[in-house]
Amino acid sequence: MSLEKNLLSRSGGKCEISGETENLKVFAVLPSRTNDLQDHVLLNQNLIDQIENPETMDENSWRSLSDSMWSEHLPVQIISWRILSCLQKHELLDQMYLEEDDLNWAKATGEGEDDENKIIHKDCNGVTLQTGDSVVLIKDLKVKGSSMIAKQGTAVRNIRLDHENAEYIEGKVDGQQIVIITQYVKKV
Repeated sequence: MSLEKNLLSRSGGKCEISGETENLKVFAVLPSRTNDLQDHVLLNQNLIDQIENPETMDENSWRSLSDSMWSEHLPVQIISWRILSCLQKHELLDQMYLEEDDLNWAKATGEGEDDENKIIHKDCNGVTLQTGDSVVLIKDLKVKGSSMIAKQGTAVRNIRLDHENAEYIEGKVDGQQIVIITQYVKKV
C-alpha cells in the first residue's frame, strides 16, 4: 500500500490538523528519520503553503491545533508543536508532553527559537537554505576520506542542514552522502 493510501487510512481521509477533506497532500516532517508513515502527515495544501512560507501564516487556519496536539500519531504532534511555537501559543505548548528525543525532533527545524539563537544556513550569495532545497557546487571539492572530487556545477538535491553548525549541509553526490561547506554552494 502506498504512503498516501496509508495516510488516508490513518486519518480517515481528512487533514490531520484541520479535519478538512479537500486538497490533501502528503507532507514530510523534516528532518526525516525513517522516510515512512512515521515521518509524514496528511495536510490540506493551504496549511502546507503556510508551513513553507511562515510569513503568510494565518492564525485562523490553525484553530484545530488544540485538538491535533493530542493526536496519537507522533508526526501530527510534532507539526502541532512546531506551529504552536511559531504562533507563540505558550499556554498550549506548556500542556504538551513529548519525550526528549521527540522534543529534539520537534525543535530540529528551529521553530520557537529566538532569531538570535537560530542557526541559519546561507549559500555563497547569502540566500537562506532550507532542508530539502537543491544547490549547485560553485567549485570542485575534494571529499575528505575518499579519492572522489565533487565537480563544479554538480546539482545536489534534497539537502539536509546540520543543526549544530551553520556552515555545513549534507547531500548526495554520485550516490555518496557527503558534508558540504555552505560557502561552496549556490541555491537553485
